[in-house]
Amino acid sequence: MSETTEKLNMVGVDVAKAKLDIVFENQKVMTIENNEVAFKNLLKTLPKNHQFCFVMEATGGYEKAFTSFLLTHQINVAVVNAKRVRDFANAMGEYAKNDSIDAQMIRQYAESAHQRNRLQLREPRSVVEERLNALLKRRQQVVGQRAVEKQHLESAGNKDAVRSIKRIIKLLDAEVDKIEALIQQDIDNDEGLKKKMARLTAVKGIGDVAGFALISQLPELGKVSNKEIAALAGLAPYSKDSGKKSGQRVIFGGRSLVRSVLYMGALRAVRFNKPIKAFYERLIANGKCKKVALTACMRKLLVVLNSISKKEADWSPDFVNVA
Repeated sequence: MSETTEKLNMVGVDVAKAKLDIVFENQKVMTIENNEVAFKNLLKTLPKNHQFCFVMEATGGYEKAFTSFLLTHQINVAVVNAKRVRDFANAMGEYAKNDSIDAQMIRQYAESAHQRNRLQLREPRSVVEERLNALLKRRQQVVGQRAVEKQHLESAGNKDAVRSIKRIIKLLDAEVDKIEALIQQDIDNDEGLKKKMARLTAVKGIGDVAGFALISQLPELGKVSNKEIAALAGLAPYSKDSGKKSGQRVIFGGRSLVRSVLYMGALRAVRFNKPIKAFYERLIANGKCKKVALTACMRKLLVVLNSISKKEADWSPDFVNVA
């Protein structure tokens, strides 16, 4: 996890499709267009003797061009959860909302998170990694469309409608296959990614799709601690205790696609992965409900993947280091 405690000048950025509202430490708001020409002009105005960190919310893709530009020029970037910024603003009593206020709140949130060493900085990605990320996202979209068509098929009564739906499903099946072939081709052409993919998919429960998702969506795998990797995937249990009351631990947040493939992986692992299966059966025997036990297995499986990635070791069916 890319965290730092060195002195950084936080810059809040509110991102829209056409423009960016930018707030520096002096609280003055600068508005620029959301395009590369404006980015280059902004870069010329930055003092050379300062370390900046541009912080923005995830906006469904409108932030990607600016993020990529900054990383290319070795400038720190953090993309934060919009809900956390909004919660921070509410806690500060700032209920008003516009682009300028949002940029200021993002900067203040970043200052607070940085002081507590909780601001995660983006790491530069290679062209191949960016392409894999885009392809995997597209695969997810096509799979979603296919699922909708399959739902339509269940309720379609007319023969012509059924034929139409089946044609679309066939086309979507072919498109998924094409995307997966492109992803596999990129991995095969990169020796490092090829070895990583082989290492991950050797673990019982992790198939090709899960391997694609872990490589693309969880680049921190093998680089951070087990607690940190669990938090990134949204599998770290959080306590809800108050006084003498000990509340049930819950998980939330994290990267949804990673958590989704780990869920499917855990379903297979509790059947075919010897240490995970033994762990699951022990939890059930101790009175844990199946959902809780399966969630624990998801985290255990992720910890195993993190450990073998960190050590660059091959998985063994007798691998027991699942702390």
